[in-house]
Amino acid sequence: MRTLQEALDRNKQRDYFAYSRGYTTYFGSSTKSALMNWEKANSRTRGVSVNGTIVVNSAKWNLLMSQRRASSGSDSRCMTGARVLCVSKKDNKVRYMKNGKVIYTLDARFGSAETPTRSGSYKVYWKSRYHVSSLYHTSMPYAMFFSGGQAVHYSPDFAARGYRGASHGCVNIRDRATIATIFAEVRTGDKVIVY
Repeated sequence: MRTLQEALDRNKQRDYFAYSRGYTTYFGSSTKSALMNWEKANSRTRGVSVNGTIVVNSAKWNLLMSQRRASSGSDSRCMTGARVLCVSKKDNKVRYMKNGKVIYTLDARFGSAETPTRSGSYKVYWKSRYHVSSLYHTSMPYAMFFSGGQAVHYSPDFAARGYRGASHGCVNIRDRATIATIFAEVRTGDKVIVY
């Protein structure tokens, strides 16, 4: 229950909570109001109830857990566009956004000091589902290239070693299932903002 309340809080449903003493362990009126408000903003999850009781099914739970509202410090360029890969080196996240709304948030790893990830405003110019780097001979599944040889892609090394390593400039993602979903939706020409 605390996880649900924290997720709703992160999704800016704070006005519907009265958690002056922190999150609770029960589904009370504050949590119900927050969840109903969140459902109104997410039409694809609206109206799931059993005998008048709100049900948090797996689809609703997964969507709520994956959503993160862009923080107030997010780059304003991320807020416009049908599909945007919003890459924050400040908090090591990639937010996949649609029309200014965060759909998925993923952990990200970047280049080292010798091979830094370039900041700026770009567009996806090429996608390669089963890509292998011609320079480093490493696997780059679900690669979405945005600047020269730099791409957002799944990294088996990041998945295995976490932040103990670095990329050669690419934006590494360790959540294979979610990056595969994003790869299927992103189109060439979609915006990539790296800051």
